[in-house]
Amino acid sequence: MMQAILQNAPGGADTLYVGEAARPAARAGSLLVRVMAAGVNRADIVQREGHYPPPPGASELLGLEIAGVVEEVVGPSRFRPGDAVFGLVGGGAYAEYALLEEELAIPKPDWLSWAEAASLPEAWMTAWLNLVRVAHLDEGETLLVHAGASGVGITAIQLAGMLGAKAIASAGSAVKLDYCRAHGAAEAFNYRETPAFSALLKQWGGVDVILDPVGASHFNENVAGLNKDGRLVLIGVMGGTRAEINLGQMLMRRLTVCGSTLRTQPLEVKAELARALEQYVLPALEQGLARLTLDSSYPWQLAADAHAHIEANANLGKVVLTFFPVMSAQ
Repeated sequence: MMQAILQNAPGGADTLYVGEAARPAARAGSLLVRVMAAGVNRADIVQREGHYPPPPGASELLGLEIAGVVEEVVGPSRFRPGDAVFGLVGGGAYAEYALLEEELAIPKPDWLSWAEAASLPEAWMTAWLNLVRVAHLDEGETLLVHAGASGVGITAIQLAGMLGAKAIASAGSAVKLDYCRAHGAAEAFNYRETPAFSALLKQWGGVDVILDPVGASHFNENVAGLNKDGRLVLIGVMGGTRAEINLGQMLMRRLTVCGSTLRTQPLEVKAELARALEQYVLPALEQGLARLTLDSSYPWQLAADAHAHIEANANLGKVVLTFFPVMSAQ
């Protein structure tokens, strides 16, 4: 058995508690990892509320990204017990042990702390999936990122810069707007003060790609602000699920609207994203071409407090849970 964050019923953060769960067993192709840190994401909150069940075969426990020490390996592997790794999991990160598919495991460099490593997979792999693989954001294009100060948002701003694109961000406070600008946003606006933001986007030359976790409440303004051949990528529906579409605009301006989630992608796609993180993002971080965006860390037993922090929209970047005492990263 192992300790883990459990839930007595779908609902608020007060439904989470510390309890015992069955410890997973390593199998061929999957590493058993002793978790040292776990990322906290909006997806965890939606799952906690009962609206985002884990995919078939995934752990029912919360948590989608880990950093930790390989405890057990079955069969041939490029990893050995004692190796420091991090990566994306289908579920189960809020626990002392979790299974990590070997194809998604990334060696943790010494210059990354456990918390920093756990803050990377979900945000960077989501940004890479949607900007590079789905939207094909190109050099010289303009990207609008809603919720720009979130973990995914601030990562997308930085990735746009790495791709040679211009980033515009929306956020809900002056502090968050400054945070977006400090991480590469060329323009930024407060969506609370500028509900009709499409006119502002047009003033700035319009946008070619929009990354939107909000959904219905922003939909019409998003469409109006897109340039011809623009692409709107929906990655969340915090602002509602139903909106009217002007099909005439879609046709005449050759617009594309698509939905995208990382969790349900096939393993081969996730593996491709993990290699991009390992081969391109880590060197960029080490060389200072991109920046870590860790907002805060909480002892894992205080997962409910970490959820409340995100639900209050108080975070600038990523929130993680830490499992201490700290072990050596070597």
